[in-house]
Amino acid sequence: MKILITDKILEIGVVLLQKEHEVHTMYNLDKEELIKVIPSYDAILVRSGTRVTKDVIEAGINLKVIGRAGVGVDNIDVKAATDKGIIVVNSPNGNTIATTEYTMAMLLSLSRNLPQAYNSMKLGKWNRSEFLGVELQGKTLGVIGFGRIGSEVAKRAAGFNMKVLAYDPFISEESAEDAGVDLVDLERIYADADFITIHTPLTAETRYMVNQEAFAKMKPGVRIIQCARGGIVDEDALIDALDKGIVAGAAIDVFENEPLNQNHKLLEFENVIVTPHLGASTQEAQKMVAISVAEGILSALRGDPVTSAANMPPVPPRVIQLIKPYLHLAEKMGTLAINLSEGRLDTLEICYTGEIGEVDSKILTYAIIKGILNPILQEAVNYVNAYSVAKLRGIKIREVKSKDGENFANLISVKVRTDKGEHRVAGTLFGRQEGRIVMIDGYRVDVEPKGWLLIIPHSDSPGMVGKVGSLLGENSINITGMQVGRTEQEGTNIMVVSVQQEIPAPVLSNLKQAEGILGAKLIYFNGTN
Repeated sequence: MKILITDKILEIGVVLLQKEHEVHTMYNLDKEELIKVIPSYDAILVRSGTRVTKDVIEAGINLKVIGRAGVGVDNIDVKAATDKGIIVVNSPNGNTIATTEYTMAMLLSLSRNLPQAYNSMKLGKWNRSEFLGVELQGKTLGVIGFGRIGSEVAKRAAGFNMKVLAYDPFISEESAEDAGVDLVDLERIYADADFITIHTPLTAETRYMVNQEAFAKMKPGVRIIQCARGGIVDEDALIDALDKGIVAGAAIDVFENEPLNQNHKLLEFENVIVTPHLGASTQEAQKMVAISVAEGILSALRGDPVTSAANMPPVPPRVIQLIKPYLHLAEKMGTLAINLSEGRLDTLEICYTGEIGEVDSKILTYAIIKGILNPILQEAVNYVNAYSVAKLRGIKIREVKSKDGENFANLISVKVRTDKGEHRVAGTLFGRQEGRIVMIDGYRVDVEPKGWLLIIPHSDSPGMVGKVGSLLGENSINITGMQVGRTEQEGTNIMVVSVQQEIPAPVLSNLKQAEGILGAKLIYFNGTN
């Protein structure tokens, strides 16, 4: 496949991509130039310098992945990408420590006037009294956004004997308690915090969240640290709060418009520290970011789940290790179940039993939906759009989890219900790597789902195996494997036949009409399917 890189990343990331795909670099493209070239590419990798707008995404007719070498994805229209089933990959962990340490550097610089004192010394001055600072010990730090970076900042602030208040609507009180911080609302942070540091993403909800109204509620003399994303703090409101003395100082690394205009009013304040978006600028962070985004793009292009996708459910590495061997099996089970079915698909019921049922199984469910919908829809269905495509078509999806593994340590069961009946397929892993179908409509089988598979329910009578073998042999259809499954119900069995090639329609029709044959379904599992 072809990958376009429009902003510079470290060479180590480029080399990783080149091992599997064709990679082109084109820097400083304007929007029109990008729209012109993007149709040829399967993936694009950007930093903050390139805007991947809806127009660009619509023009990317072959686009499967958008990679962002960094955390923020506000320069990417994630909704437009999601609507088209395009995976948006970022590298959220690559610069966590770098940004955390930079935040602490800004906190210390702000409390002790370090840049101002340095500049004064460079001018030949020795004005000790002019740079009287404040100590961190005993002060209250308000952390807005308690994710990866916010929580790491809190750990380090505790080392300075600061009291930490955290605001984040998406974490539990138990998590905050474990981290040794008080989980509070914004009103409490504004009222009590001596320092406020911001670590939220830029979204429609967080844009200008620290605004004139917020500053009016803050404790007089508060100091602001902003190393998250430009646009979260209303810069005009901050300037007003500095003018009024509500804010005693600010340390700002990110701005709504970058690079910062040299006439910007924030540059006029002696008690404001500004830096040119350096939070992630360490050698270690840039290396990790390049590797992380490259690995994410490669995983997405292979059809594997991505731990760092911005528009898919996040999958922790521990969970990935457990569920990854089941992914292709799950997708194949969906393909088998839908091929056995006839009529309009109404309900999909998925049961996870054993250890696999004790973790977040959303990605496995999406894999099953992929397997079900890809054979019957013209549009491509992937981990990003699988659930929304199914819901759009009115398919009811139900997940069930159970400790009873039906004689298997782990078992996934897929039941597809249509207006003409239902079919159930169950599968597990042998040796924790080999995916096997172990049940089809109540028949116990042991099937490796690959290549061409012929499913033949038939009467339990002598000569049925020979009859099928002879008919296929007479038509030069080579059989590579065959087994017969039984149920508790007397009188019927199921035959599962692996064949080397597609069976012509007339041959399949003759097979269905043979005496004792109750039906015949030919299924093809291509590639990872």
